[in-house]
Amino acid sequence: MHFLSADLEAYITTHSEKEPDLLKELTRETHLKVLMPRMITGHFQGRVLSLIASLVHPNYILEIGTYTGYSALCLAEGLSPKGQLITLDKNDELSGIQKRYFDRSPYGNQITRLTGKALDVIPGIDKIFDLVFIDADKAEYPEYFEMVLPKVRKGGIILLDNVLWSGKVVEPVAQKDSTTQTLIDFNKKLSEDPRVRTVVLPIRDGLTLCMVK
Repeated sequence: MHFLSADLEAYITTHSEKEPDLLKELTRETHLKVLMPRMITGHFQGRVLSLIASLVHPNYILEIGTYTGYSALCLAEGLSPKGQLITLDKNDELSGIQKRYFDRSPYGNQITRLTGKALDVIPGIDKIFDLVFIDADKAEYPEYFEMVLPKVRKGGIILLDNVLWSGKVVEPVAQKDSTTQTLIDFNKKLSEDPRVRTVVLPIRDGLTLCMVK
């Protein structure tokens, strides 16, 4: 579902910060070689992630769901000089493209790639994060959130992507559509959670921003 007209989306993108050349190249390669290229973060949302990360200026970022690495590169732009970004994905099918673009970026030595199921890997990460970006299996969003929350400092930020789920969150839910129902329930619970301040931003497929109290 497009929440804005194509003309307005183009206007917003045109009047936002320009997309770095390396990310333009990654976008092209993703569309040429990877299944479901629409999953890539993209120019406008990528600039939003970069700006949020730059405002936080984190020492440690955790990303759940790497895909081809676009969002990781955007978030890494805001890292402190000695900061580290840990990005994890449940499979390594795209590790080649991730590594090539990470290595070509100025942040290659600040990005660590991990492979495995997030719910298995996260407990073993001994870090306190300033910023977390969740963009993986939507059905597991509640579990991801509860698992990372104790690992985020007070005042830190948790971002969750695709929370509007192509508009399905405001439509009748099909009987077998458990993912949409999970997101509906999770969004409601998050809006009432006293541990965080929460706003839902109508960016692309919906981006929730939480600040830990």
